[in-house]
Amino acid sequence: MKRLRALALIVLGAVVLSGCTLVATNATPVRIAVGQDPYGLFDQTIPGTNHARVRFITQPVYIVDATGHLAALSRIVPSPPTLATVIGQLLLGPTAIETSAGYTSALPTNLVMISANVRNQVGYFNFATPLRSLPRAQQLLAVGQLVLTAFAVGATRGIVVKIAGVTQHLLMPNGARATLVTKGDVQRLLN
Repeated sequence: MKRLRALALIVLGAVVLSGCTLVATNATPVRIAVGQDPYGLFDQTIPGTNHARVRFITQPVYIVDATGHLAALSRIVPSPPTLATVIGQLLLGPTAIETSAGYTSALPTNLVMISANVRNQVGYFNFATPLRSLPRAQQLLAVGQLVLTAFAVGATRGIVVKIAGVTQHLLMPNGARATLVTKGDVQRLLN
Protein backbone atom coordinates (compact mmCIF):
# COMPACT_ATOMS: atom_id res chain seq x y z
CA MET A 1 0.00 0.00 0.00
CA LYS A 2 2.89 2.35 0.80
CA ARG A 3 4.37 1.79 -2.67
CA LEU A 4 1.08 2.56 -4.37
CA ARG A 5 0.66 5.75 -2.33
CA ALA A 6 4.25 6.83 -3.13
CA LEU A 7 3.71 6.16 -6.84
CA ALA A 8 0.44 8.13 -6.79
CA LEU A 9 2.21 11.08 -5.12
CA ILE A 10 5.00 11.00 -7.71
CA VAL A 11 2.51 10.92 -10.59
CA LEU A 12 0.49 13.77 -9.03
CA GLY A 13 3.66 15.82 -8.52
CA ALA A 14 4.71 15.22 -12.13
CA VAL A 15 1.30 16.34 -13.42
CA VAL A 16 1.42 19.50 -11.30
CA LEU A 17 4.98 20.34 -12.37
CA SER A 18 4.27 19.67 -16.04
CA GLY A 19 1.95 22.67 -16.05
CA CYS A 20 4.77 24.95 -14.88
CA THR A 21 7.18 26.60 -17.25
CA LEU A 22 10.11 28.91 -16.84
CA VAL A 23 9.70 30.55 -20.24
CA ALA A 24 6.51 32.29 -21.21
CA THR A 25 5.30 31.24 -24.65
CA ASN A 26 4.18 33.65 -27.33
CA ALA A 27 1.69 33.00 -30.07
CA THR A 28 3.89 34.87 -32.57
CA PRO A 29 7.67 35.27 -32.96
CA VAL A 30 9.22 38.22 -31.18
CA ARG A 31 11.71 40.41 -33.04
CA ILE A 32 14.90 41.05 -31.09
CA ALA A 33 16.67 44.31 -31.80
CA VAL A 34 20.27 43.95 -32.92
CA GLY A 35 21.42 46.20 -30.07
CA GLN A 36 19.69 44.01 -27.46
CA ASP A 37 21.43 40.74 -28.45
CA PRO A 38 23.70 39.86 -25.49
CA TYR A 39 25.21 36.81 -27.22
CA GLY A 40 26.57 38.43 -30.39
CA LEU A 41 24.40 36.31 -32.66
CA PHE A 42 23.95 39.18 -35.10
CA ASP A 43 27.68 39.90 -35.36
CA GLN A 44 29.49 39.40 -38.66
CA THR A 45 32.10 37.25 -36.93
CA ILE A 46 31.95 34.07 -34.86
CA PRO A 47 31.10 34.89 -31.21
CA GLY A 48 33.92 34.23 -28.76
CA THR A 49 36.70 34.38 -31.39
CA ASN A 50 39.16 37.01 -32.49
CA HIS A 51 36.92 38.25 -35.33
CA ALA A 52 37.01 34.90 -37.15
CA ARG A 53 34.69 34.45 -40.13
CA VAL A 54 33.46 31.42 -42.00
CA ARG A 55 32.13 31.83 -45.51
CA PHE A 56 30.36 29.08 -47.37
CA ILE A 57 29.99 28.33 -51.06
CA THR A 58 28.25 25.68 -53.08
CA GLN A 59 30.42 23.03 -54.68
CA PRO A 60 29.39 20.29 -57.12
CA VAL A 61 29.66 16.65 -56.11
CA TYR A 62 28.84 13.79 -58.44
CA ILE A 63 26.21 11.23 -57.43
CA VAL A 64 24.71 8.32 -59.37
CA ASP A 65 21.30 9.23 -60.78
CA ALA A 66 18.31 6.94 -61.38
CA THR A 67 19.60 6.00 -64.86
CA GLY A 68 22.96 4.79 -63.53
CA HIS A 69 24.93 7.78 -64.79
CA LEU A 70 26.76 10.47 -62.84
CA ALA A 71 25.05 13.80 -62.19
CA ALA A 72 26.28 16.92 -60.40
CA LEU A 73 24.52 17.99 -57.20
CA SER A 74 25.44 20.94 -54.98
CA ARG A 75 26.83 20.79 -51.47
CA ILE A 76 27.62 23.68 -49.14
CA VAL A 77 31.23 23.72 -47.94
CA PRO A 78 33.48 26.28 -46.23
CA SER A 79 35.27 28.66 -48.57
CA PRO A 80 37.84 28.18 -50.00
CA PRO A 81 36.91 24.56 -50.71
CA THR A 82 39.49 21.86 -50.11
CA LEU A 83 39.53 18.39 -51.59
CA ALA A 84 39.07 16.86 -48.14
CA THR A 85 35.94 18.90 -47.27
CA VAL A 86 34.27 18.35 -50.64
CA ILE A 87 35.03 14.62 -50.73
CA GLY A 88 33.83 14.45 -47.13
CA GLN A 89 30.46 15.75 -48.36
CA LEU A 90 30.52 13.22 -51.21
CA LEU A 91 31.14 10.36 -48.78
CA LEU A 92 28.02 11.35 -46.84
CA GLY A 93 26.04 10.21 -49.86
CA PRO A 94 22.75 11.56 -51.14
CA THR A 95 20.34 13.34 -48.83
CA ALA A 96 16.96 11.83 -47.97
CA ILE A 97 15.28 13.97 -50.63
CA GLU A 98 17.87 12.97 -53.25
CA THR A 99 17.47 9.31 -52.31
CA SER A 100 13.71 9.56 -52.77
CA ALA A 101 14.37 11.03 -56.24
CA GLY A 102 16.44 7.95 -57.17
CA TYR A 103 19.97 9.18 -56.49
CA THR A 104 22.52 6.79 -54.95
CA SER A 105 26.26 6.62 -54.41
CA ALA A 106 28.62 3.99 -55.74
CA LEU A 107 31.06 4.74 -52.92
CA PRO A 108 30.74 2.33 -50.00
CA THR A 109 29.09 3.80 -46.90
CA ASN A 110 31.95 2.51 -44.74
CA LEU A 111 34.73 4.05 -46.89
CA VAL A 112 37.15 5.87 -44.59
CA MET A 113 39.16 8.74 -46.05
CA ILE A 114 42.50 9.16 -44.31
CA SER A 115 43.62 12.16 -46.36
CA ALA A 116 42.83 14.06 -49.53
CA ASN A 117 44.77 16.91 -51.07
CA VAL A 118 45.68 18.49 -54.40
CA ARG A 119 49.30 18.86 -55.51
CA ASN A 120 50.25 20.13 -58.99
CA GLN A 121 46.61 19.82 -60.12
CA VAL A 122 46.52 16.10 -59.17
CA GLY A 123 44.17 14.91 -56.43
CA TYR A 124 45.73 12.42 -54.02
CA PHE A 125 43.42 10.26 -51.90
CA ASN A 126 44.42 7.91 -49.13
CA PHE A 127 41.64 5.52 -48.10
CA ALA A 128 41.58 2.78 -45.47
CA THR A 129 39.91 0.19 -47.74
CA PRO A 130 40.29 -0.51 -51.47
CA LEU A 131 37.64 0.16 -54.10
CA ARG A 132 38.69 -3.07 -55.82
CA SER A 133 36.37 -5.08 -53.56
CA LEU A 134 33.34 -3.44 -55.22
CA PRO A 135 31.54 -5.00 -58.21
CA ARG A 136 32.91 -3.82 -61.57
CA ALA A 137 30.05 -1.43 -62.46
CA GLN A 138 30.08 0.09 -58.99
CA GLN A 139 33.88 0.46 -59.15
CA LEU A 140 33.62 2.45 -62.39
CA LEU A 141 30.99 4.77 -60.97
CA ALA A 142 32.90 5.23 -57.69
CA VAL A 143 36.08 6.20 -59.55
CA GLY A 144 34.01 8.54 -61.73
CA GLN A 145 32.48 10.18 -58.67
CA LEU A 146 35.92 10.82 -57.19
CA VAL A 147 37.49 12.08 -60.44
CA LEU A 148 34.70 14.48 -61.39
CA THR A 149 34.22 15.84 -57.88
CA ALA A 150 37.97 16.32 -57.47
CA PHE A 151 38.15 18.07 -60.87
CA ALA A 152 35.75 20.74 -59.61
CA VAL A 153 38.05 21.40 -56.63
CA GLY A 154 41.21 21.84 -58.71
CA ALA A 155 42.47 18.32 -59.48
CA THR A 156 42.35 19.08 -63.21
CA ARG A 157 45.09 16.61 -64.15
CA GLY A 158 43.35 13.62 -62.50
CA ILE A 159 43.43 11.62 -59.28
CA VAL A 160 45.62 9.02 -57.62
CA VAL A 161 44.17 6.70 -54.98
CA LYS A 162 46.30 5.10 -52.30
CA ILE A 163 45.37 2.47 -49.74
CA ALA A 164 47.55 2.73 -46.65
CA GLY A 165 50.08 4.64 -48.77
CA VAL A 166 50.19 2.12 -51.64
CA THR A 167 49.11 3.48 -55.05
CA GLN A 168 46.16 1.58 -56.52
CA HIS A 169 45.42 0.70 -60.14
CA LEU A 170 41.93 2.09 -60.76
CA LEU A 171 39.44 0.58 -63.20
CA MET A 172 38.48 2.82 -66.15
CA PRO A 173 35.44 2.56 -68.46
CA ASN A 174 37.58 1.16 -71.30
CA GLY A 175 38.49 -1.84 -69.10
CA ALA A 176 42.11 -0.80 -68.53
CA ARG A 177 43.57 0.05 -65.15
CA ALA A 178 45.61 3.17 -64.42
CA THR A 179 47.21 4.84 -61.43
CA LEU A 180 46.25 8.33 -62.69
CA VAL A 181 42.65 8.69 -63.89
CA THR A 182 41.54 11.93 -65.58
CA LYS A 183 38.21 13.56 -66.31
CA GLY A 184 38.51 12.51 -69.96
CA ASP A 185 38.78 8.86 -68.87
CA VAL A 186 35.41 8.93 -67.09
CA GLN A 187 33.57 11.53 -69.20
CA ARG A 188 31.24 8.95 -70.71
CA LEU A 189 29.85 8.09 -67.25
CA LEU A 190 28.06 11.45 -67.21
CA ASN A 191 24.39 11.65 -68.12
